[in-house]
Amino acid sequence: MDKNIRTLLDNIRSEDAQVQNKSYSTLMEKTEKPVGWAYEAWDELVEGLTHRDNHVRAISSQLLANLAKSDPKGRMLKDFDKLLNVTKDERFVTARHCLQSIWKVGLAGRKQSQLVMKGLERRFHESVTEKNGTLIRYDILVDMHDLYDAVKDEAIKTKALELIESETDLKYKKKYAGVWKKV
Repeated sequence: MDKNIRTLLDNIRSEDAQVQNKSYSTLMEKTEKPVGWAYEAWDELVEGLTHRDNHVRAISSQLLANLAKSDPKGRMLKDFDKLLNVTKDERFVTARHCLQSIWKVGLAGRKQSQLVMKGLERRFHESVTEKNGTLIRYDILVDMHDLYDAVKDEAIKTKALELIESETDLKYKKKYAGVWKKV
């Protein structure tokens, strides 16, 4: 890992919000494509999922989701539940940031895609009793749509439509269906 990447990773734990945000933006941009330093950062990002600072938790979750495509050893298969757990974070904004990026794990391969879908389906059902549950469910269906757009797996579409159909509130059923109208 070069010094610049090391500094950026250190800076996501900075108490200076401007430094933290600049490092986050740069790292997210760099991890849009596979990188060679993923495993050098992996453990500290997994550790960051439970950091006392919710910004560090959010950043770590989003970076890990992006790094899944840089994971030929399949470490995400064992760490995914730790990532999914952040979607239940006490700070809703942190949970939502994680939730909105977790679909990217599915870009790493079929096993990862199936893992994401099982996790999102479980969260869809769990969230029915949670505060902001309808927003969580909406984000889950957007995740499924984004993953479907990227990998074109009909099983993803089928599962999303099943989940929409399971909604008993017509207002939300219509809102959720709107995510999938284009497909």
